[in-house]
Amino acid sequence: MSAPPLTGSLPTLDAADAETYAAWFACLAEPARVRLLHTVATAPGAVTVGELADALGLRQPTVSHHLRKLAEAGFVTLTKSGTSTRVMVNPDCCSGLPHAADAVMGLLAARPCCPADLPADVAVRAMADTDFPAVLRIYAEGIATGNATFETETPSAEALDAKWLPGHRWVAEIDGEVVGWAAATPVSSRPVYAGVAETSIYVSSAARGRGVGKVLLHRQVTAADSGGLWTLQTAIFPENKASLALHHSAGFRTLGVRERIGRHHGVWRDTVMLERRRDDTRAAGDSGTAEGGC
Repeated sequence: MSAPPLTGSLPTLDAADAETYAAWFACLAEPARVRLLHTVATAPGAVTVGELADALGLRQPTVSHHLRKLAEAGFVTLTKSGTSTRVMVNPDCCSGLPHAADAVMGLLAARPCCPADLPADVAVRAMADTDFPAVLRIYAEGIATGNATFETETPSAEALDAKWLPGHRWVAEIDGEVVGWAAATPVSSRPVYAGVAETSIYVSSAARGRGVGKVLLHRQVTAADSGGLWTLQTAIFPENKASLALHHSAGFRTLGVRERIGRHHGVWRDTVMLERRRDDTRAAGDSGTAEGGC
């Protein structure tokens, strides 16, 4: 997808990309084609028209008609084998179609590092050992909301100090009082993942709505970019709309939803996985145009 041009302050989708995506979505406006594409995409190998007809309870001429439409859009490939036709999913569609949906929903749009309208009364500095009492208090407030973390008890200062990356832990202050914190945790001890970290941001209940999270995330992202971290990732409960919006505004994109990933107070919870990559490490697919098939 090409970078969206700006009209005033509103981003727009490239016209050529929009035309391509509209053709894909129009092809899938028929429920039978959606079912066919799903069956072909999840099959372990090539399938025949007859097998698809039996699986979906459709007549073979009907299946053949819809498969031709799917093939024209680039979703599937059709190969003659004797008297039968072998059907396989176009592997490019496995990433191309989800990419199109994400592009339309703005999840892949090029965004600035962070909002520029940072509140002047919020100061951010490196976290010190003496900040841990305030950090733990704010962490406990987040746990109490039920939508900030799977943790049910506040970790110890020693445990947090051991897992957080030095140089990537921050506190926010208003009038000299610590009102929020941010920290990054390495995702792996393997050298290949040395630049990948999971981020956390917590804001005191008394300071929410004052831009504290915005300032903290700005510092976390800019420090990561200049400090050797090429990928930041985080997992957020879908109910935490404010945190999702905050991270999207800082260039994070949604990778997907991990359904029923863990039990929290006896209830299965989903999490939304988000990722932000430093500009010089973005994959080519994040900036290419949508041409041809999926």
